[in-house]
Amino acid sequence: RMLELSHYYWPIFDQIFSTYDIPLEIKALAVVESMMRPEATSRAGAKGLWQFMHVTAKGYGLRINSFMDERMDPVKSTVAAARHLRDLYRMFGDWSLALAAYNCGVGNVNKAIRRSGGAGGYWEIYSYLPRETRGYVPAFVGALYALHYYKEYGIQVSNSVLAVPVDTFEIKHNLHYSQIAELTGADEEIIVALNPQYMHKIIPGDEMTCILKLPAEYSNAFIDAGDSLYRHKAETYLNPIEIKKIKDDVVGSGNRITYKVKSGDILGRIASRYGVTVKQIKKWNGLRSDNIRVGQKLVIYTRKK
Repeated sequence: RMLELSHYYWPIFDQIFSTYDIPLEIKALAVVESMMRPEATSRAGAKGLWQFMHVTAKGYGLRINSFMDERMDPVKSTVAAARHLRDLYRMFGDWSLALAAYNCGVGNVNKAIRRSGGAGGYWEIYSYLPRETRGYVPAFVGALYALHYYKEYGIQVSNSVLAVPVDTFEIKHNLHYSQIAELTGADEEIIVALNPQYMHKIIPGDEMTCILKLPAEYSNAFIDAGDSLYRHKAETYLNPIEIKKIKDDVVGSGNRITYKVKSGDILGRIASRYGVTVKQIKKWNGLRSDNIRVGQKLVIYTRKK
């Protein structure tokens, strides 16, 4: 399945990694992080091909709101991942340490280096890293090996349904995937797969200029449909009441996670990390004040996929 998906994702990764001077082998990290599933979401709230947490994603310019989450945008999230990996490599001067820091954070890698007596290599600090990270770089090496030598193991690969010529359109008004599918003949599942960042099958063009990817064979039909696309069953697919619900939708309707409070945590920092508000965390957990204690468990609802 990974090899099938690679027919679509590898060219995207290669082009972006080349631009940012990232070794092309690093693209195998997407297998370890998400099994190359843009919709992948971890229990901690990381999301997308490159498993960005909310605060890190925002720091690298990815937009996250009620309608869209650019952590699931294959192009924009890969640009953010390349920039992040480049920053980590500049910090450590070693790709294995950069990968370790991508997994467990700069602080944990620096701590492992100090505890090892200042050793600079991944294998020298291996035993001082968090358990998950000790398996992370070897998992990356294993994924890279499998992707390179699969033919020697008799693995057969089919072409991905996504590996088709694609055209890109700017969308400046709200548009639902069903409107596109019904007037162009494109399979709605293909539209979803090519545009996973729009979480409700609605491209929020009223809010900002957005990008739509569409198989090239349907481009003429899309162009010919013109403004009728936006009017087609708009009262059903773009009902103002439903649009308002989406804009207001976070409370109790997303992915439920349980967060254990750590030393130094404050509600504002936790809220920022998961893209919610302090008021919401207090409501979900029946808190009357902003005071929290180490070890306390908080229920948080992240946004719907």
